[in-house]
Amino acid sequence: MRKIILTTESGADLPTDLAEKHDVQVVPMHIVMDGKDYLDGSLPVKDLYDYYDRTKQIPSTTATNIHEYQHFFKKIKTDFPDCTIVHIGYTSKASSSFQNAVNAAEDFDDVMLIDALNVTGGLAAIVMYAVTLLEKKPTIEPAHLVEKIKSKVPKSRLAFVPGKLEFLRAGGRVSNAAYLGASLLKIKPRIDLMEGKLVSTKKYRGKMSSVTEKLMRDYLEQYNIDREKLYLIYSLGLDEKIKHRMGEIAKEAGFKHVSWIQAGAVISTHAGPGGFGIAGLEV
Repeated sequence: MRKIILTTESGADLPTDLAEKHDVQVVPMHIVMDGKDYLDGSLPVKDLYDYYDRTKQIPSTTATNIHEYQHFFKKIKTDFPDCTIVHIGYTSKASSSFQNAVNAAEDFDDVMLIDALNVTGGLAAIVMYAVTLLEKKPTIEPAHLVEKIKSKVPKSRLAFVPGKLEFLRAGGRVSNAAYLGASLLKIKPRIDLMEGKLVSTKKYRGKMSSVTEKLMRDYLEQYNIDREKLYLIYSLGLDEKIKHRMGEIAKEAGFKHVSWIQAGAVISTHAGPGGFGIAGLEV
């Protein structure tokens, strides 16, 4: 039986325990800070926030490059010579990482690639869907597995609100005027992944506790999410009371399993501290 190895990028924010438990191989993306290049996952997220407090600049992020993908795929092929690699990648609309994987895969046989058109929990949801399929039917043909995963890509729904607009402003994603207006009115934008792109779809007003509840209820009303699994995403600094309340709402809505995902360094450079997001797969 030919072994299938699932792979993804660190931008999926797939918790280490899940990656290890289900043998998902994760290749790191990059953070550039103070002129130094760090692999995503190699430094505490708090260091990013400390850097911003010190410099009023956010770190930059860079994609996994072709050489790194070549090394990554080669190691897997060395460890499992007859395997097929199914790579579920970070949206190509926001990073060159997926295209780099495509270019690197040309040097290998049996590497199949899927553009998940999603990030963080939205990408993790697709990866875990693939895990479930593979564990239910280990003998599944790789082409059939890829077909089923691709069918779920447009059904993965991610929405989040940043904790602080300062990070969006520092990253050039909102103007100073928009930032000042939003800050005065206590407005937080809702960001959705739409066709692989981050799009501001709505604005909420109020404290983070009320904003997160509005987001959660709007999201569950808008999307018919499979009640088997929901992913709740937070960036470091989100109030524990908010996390508890979001878990309660998920339980009240009938979700059987709720997994919390901490945003890693790549995602945290966009969301800032104290952000909250939701991801799941539509039925």
